[in-house]
Amino acid sequence: MPDDPLMLSVSGMRGLVGRSLTPPVAARYGAAFGQHLKQTVASGRAPFVVLARDSRPSGPMIELSVAAGLIGVGCRVVRLGIVTTPGAAIMIPHLGADGGMVITASHNPIEWNGIKALRHDGVAPPSDEAAQLIDRFHAESACYVPVEQLQPATDDDTTGDVHIERVLAQVDAGMIRQRGLTVALDSVHGAGGPVTARLLDALGVRLVHLWAEPTGLFPHEPEPLRENITGLCDAVREHRADIGFVQDPDADRLAIVDELGTYIGEEYTLALVTRHMMARDAAADRTAVTNLSTSRMVDDIAARHDGRVVRTPVGESNVAAAMRHEGAMIGGEGNGGVMYPGVGLVRDSLIGIALVLESLAQTDGALSAIVADIPRYHMLKSKRALPSGGFDATTMRDALARRFPGATFDEQDGVRIDWPDRWVHLRASNPEPVMRIIAEAATEADARDLIDQVTQVIEAG
Repeated sequence: MPDDPLMLSVSGMRGLVGRSLTPPVAARYGAAFGQHLKQTVASGRAPFVVLARDSRPSGPMIELSVAAGLIGVGCRVVRLGIVTTPGAAIMIPHLGADGGMVITASHNPIEWNGIKALRHDGVAPPSDEAAQLIDRFHAESACYVPVEQLQPATDDDTTGDVHIERVLAQVDAGMIRQRGLTVALDSVHGAGGPVTARLLDALGVRLVHLWAEPTGLFPHEPEPLRENITGLCDAVREHRADIGFVQDPDADRLAIVDELGTYIGEEYTLALVTRHMMARDAAADRTAVTNLSTSRMVDDIAARHDGRVVRTPVGESNVAAAMRHEGAMIGGEGNGGVMYPGVGLVRDSLIGIALVLESLAQTDGALSAIVADIPRYHMLKSKRALPSGGFDATTMRDALARRFPGATFDEQDGVRIDWPDRWVHLRASNPEPVMRIIAEAATEADARDLIDQVTQVIEAG
């Protein structure tokens, strides 16, 4: 990768602040999105755009630049301030906006920032629409309006209220309050701290809150991985908490620590919520949607409840589209992203927290016991440079079929190969020029063997 990468993908834009991501670049991207919206709204009407940011110190600079680009092409902008990405997504249809932009680099370190575009329904645009936006950005084809068409930005501070109200409507808050749970929460000085504290107060838990203030000065690497959250594990043990949660900076991802202070990981987040939902809503159509790179724990849980799992290409917008089409009760991704239709078809750590707490309150058991009831797998991830000729899924599939006769193949997104007790998925990354290989099996050795065999096929050409 170049020293100063500017990554453009279905996930939006990400870059290094002051290097690849500068105010002019951010303004161009805002203008490109505004121009894109002008092609979709009624002729003569100014597009209405919601603008939000996470807590990063570079946020105000990028927000002002994006706002300038949007206003410059004739958009009406409402600023939400520092809010979570799911909160911003909820506010787009709530306010009747045509789209939204969130200034965030998700789990990336502090020197990064980014811009995420969202549609009128709060969902990220599909790949074809994202490609059009990227082309418009590169073409610098924005048409700026005359002064009499410029509209001043306004502010709205109700995001937290709307988000909490929607989450509380989906769970039995009284039952959670009666359980008297203690929760340790690491908000990594991100956007989720204040609103999540308010939600937990409404649910009657005793909160031990680490790094609550949304300063954007991350106390550790912000991706919610085992090696980054030792402080939360210690706090769970010290305060005898029933559970520990960790959010990423824009609070769309959620990882979990059990009552023993053991990190159980992001893959368990969707599995725990799926288990709870399929047991709680037994009369509903028990369909879960997730992507091809998510653990098969979800499949095992669905099988127990006569449910089904629909798999999609990687990407939040792909999961959201399938959830809507299938009428799914739950969905999400293995990176700790829970998507619940009753709140919004976006990854949302707040609804994930509320549903896991409801599960604890309902079973009256320890989290470690619930986790032990879910079949355990080992997942390994690897990446390597793309072949010189690029990623040809058909050619790759043919070569892999010769290596793995009798396996089941899925070519929605690269190639996924399935057996009853294991799988491996290889695909080209969206934001990076690499091939990702993910394998899951009952043992780490078996998962490693799958990655090694796939790598041999790739190297053999």
